[in-house]
Amino acid sequence: MAKLNFGGVEENVVTREEFPLAKAQKVLKDEVVAVIGYGVQGPGQALNQKENGVNVIIGQRKNSKSWDKAVRDGFVPGESLFEIEEALQRGTIICYLLSDAAQIQLWPTVKKYLTPGKALYFSHGFGITYSDQTGIIPPPDVDVFLVAPKGSGTSLRRMFLQGRGLNSSYAIHQDATGRAFERVVALGIAIGSGYLFETNFKKEVYSDLTGERGTLMGAIQGIFAAQYEVLRQRGHSPSEAFNETVEELTQSLMPLVAENGMDWMYANCSTTAQRGALDWWKKFRDATLPVFNDLYTSVAAGKEAALSIESNSKPDYREKLEQELKELRESELWQSGKTVRSLRPENQKPETSAPKGEEEKTPSMQTA
Repeated sequence: MAKLNFGGVEENVVTREEFPLAKAQKVLKDEVVAVIGYGVQGPGQALNQKENGVNVIIGQRKNSKSWDKAVRDGFVPGESLFEIEEALQRGTIICYLLSDAAQIQLWPTVKKYLTPGKALYFSHGFGITYSDQTGIIPPPDVDVFLVAPKGSGTSLRRMFLQGRGLNSSYAIHQDATGRAFERVVALGIAIGSGYLFETNFKKEVYSDLTGERGTLMGAIQGIFAAQYEVLRQRGHSPSEAFNETVEELTQSLMPLVAENGMDWMYANCSTTAQRGALDWWKKFRDATLPVFNDLYTSVAAGKEAALSIESNSKPDYREKLEQELKELRESELWQSGKTVRSLRPENQKPETSAPKGEEEKTPSMQTA
């Protein structure tokens, strides 16, 4: 573990240079990693581990959509794909990657198979941090830790296939074997992390719930919707409003931020854009700071967890979720986005040559 300086603050981090894949494979060589759940994080984490030489099995309900997906991804029933209880029995490390609500429902079953020396792995601090609401309290003789990739399972997988890594946090809640650190870091490397930074379960879930409701998803959608609405109300076309609100940000500017930081992105924009951004960013900060403070307070008080558990545990949750997503999907903002994305060159059908003798019959396009 190394200490690196982040803006004057030292943090504990683990890089792939100091903990290479070969070391991770050695740590995990006698482990059976049972991935329980094959939804959002499961596929990316399981496939990356498998391709990194880790003995991975999947635990999933038979004949479900996720079971079928695991089969399509190359997991073999009876060899590397099992019913949940059999996978729990076989696994020495249980990767508990179900949704938070599903984790609560399955917990009594999982707990039965947490025999001494096993490890319970999470990618979210929710179940442990809000144990008074979830009932998830592991026995004292197992390791409990997490690796939380800072992105979706889809992104984790895509970046892995590109030879890149997605940064992850790691935390140890319980070290029963004395090997929790090497186990959690080895798993973090095996799933395809770029580097691993230290946190704890509470800080992971507080930052995660704040981020999802804030700049990662909730706030960004709110800001998109507000700017798009203003531009449309002031007479701008859907194409212009969407391009100025979303397309330029995601396709041009954010890649520059990811490459070298916000200051570098600013430096690569016009002086007029720089001036406006410098004049207005603090106004947006000051306007949204109270909202973010309210959000964090709600997260820390367990209110967001309670709302999530209540909503996601209802039998008609999926139907209601689909209706809410449909509202986003069918809004003019995202219908405009669908059209704009279809017009990107990479999404255009390749031009086909006209049959011989037909060229002269095709009127040429005139350009100004």
